[in-house]
Amino acid sequence: MPKLSHLLCASALALSASPALAETVFISADRLLDVETGEYVNAPLITVVDGKVTEIATNSAAPAGSQVIDLTGHTLLPGLIDMHVHLDGRPEYGGYSGLQFSDRFWTAVAVGNAKKMLDGGFTTIRNLGASDYNVVGIDQAIEEGWIEGPRIVGAAHALGATGGHCDETFLPPSFEAKSPAVGDSPDELRKRVREQRKYGAEVIKACATGGVFSRNTAPGIQQLTLEELTAIADEAHFWGLKAAAHAHGAKGIKAAIRAGFDTIEHASHIDDEGIKLAKERGTFLSMDIFNTEYTLSQGAANGVLEENLNKERALSQAQRDNFRKAHEAGVKMVFASDAAVMPHELVGGQFRVMVEYGMTPLEAIQAATVNAADALGQEGQVGVIKPGSWADIIAVDGDPLADIGELADVDAVIKAGKLVD
Repeated sequence: MPKLSHLLCASALALSASPALAETVFISADRLLDVETGEYVNAPLITVVDGKVTEIATNSAAPAGSQVIDLTGHTLLPGLIDMHVHLDGRPEYGGYSGLQFSDRFWTAVAVGNAKKMLDGGFTTIRNLGASDYNVVGIDQAIEEGWIEGPRIVGAAHALGATGGHCDETFLPPSFEAKSPAVGDSPDELRKRVREQRKYGAEVIKACATGGVFSRNTAPGIQQLTLEELTAIADEAHFWGLKAAAHAHGAKGIKAAIRAGFDTIEHASHIDDEGIKLAKERGTFLSMDIFNTEYTLSQGAANGVLEENLNKERALSQAQRDNFRKAHEAGVKMVFASDAAVMPHELVGGQFRVMVEYGMTPLEAIQAATVNAADALGQEGQVGVIKPGSWADIIAVDGDPLADIGELADVDAVIKAGKLVD
């Protein structure tokens, strides 16, 4: 992201002289996109106090001597939200190549990826699965100001069945490798929910079916029973947490919807009954329809096994076609990249594919703003620019409603009223 040295127009020495005074910043630009209505607000002046928006005026000037972030020539949008990422992974280390590194290497990778996501305009992310509670620690370090990154809603370890997609499936029996969050009965999986929440999970993820990047699992095959899935979703909701289900196959997708999961991840082979169920129950689909381009072009060179590449080839077009069908049917949908399968710095390229497969530019933007905020249970806090919301804002120099590609090259990012370098 280019550094915009001209943005900070005036000193805030008077404000910083006393810690008792609220920190006030003004943000100005040519226009602001109201993502709820699709209308532009011309010549906005946004007042930010202690990181939150308090007022949006038009054709106004900031008081003399104020701290102003001047984005003349730019269009403002809310900070973007990616509902499915993995910060502690990189696609360059496919297959067995990741075993060459120390465990803490992946914590350092997560630090770098957090900054890449923020620089790309994603001021909030949902991290759906991480090893060793890496991303819980990253979230804490961001909150304490040690590193830069987005707001994180993290799942810690993903729940699954023994031998399933969310278990350790790459190593022989002598290693006794096992995910700490697997379970094989409703009661075991309820306990896994409680454990993940205890150690920092803010959302619960479970693998209802097999997946692409595991061994000896078929994406279309259900791996947790309806009773087990219901126990997971019920327990998550009991603790006030949302529940996300990894599900590629039609049977597993429908079981997860019936079990009460809030979002269905991937949803590659969703059928007409599943689409109808999702619409009736208000379940969000979280479909990563961009990363296949990277996987199929770069995966082999990165060490991805042929078994995994074959699974990707078999489902990628079906997922895109079903994205179109679900959108046309009116199912609620959110932006999800599955970053780590693809590079985190390329995530903004997914907007193009979402429009290619049926969304208008505004609908694609809403999937990454107001819809995602709704799915997170953070309506009015993120995904919008209005009084009471966090001042998480991005700027582009073109018209994103005319060219959605603008969101793949964000010019400036503001988080909680502070310009990100």
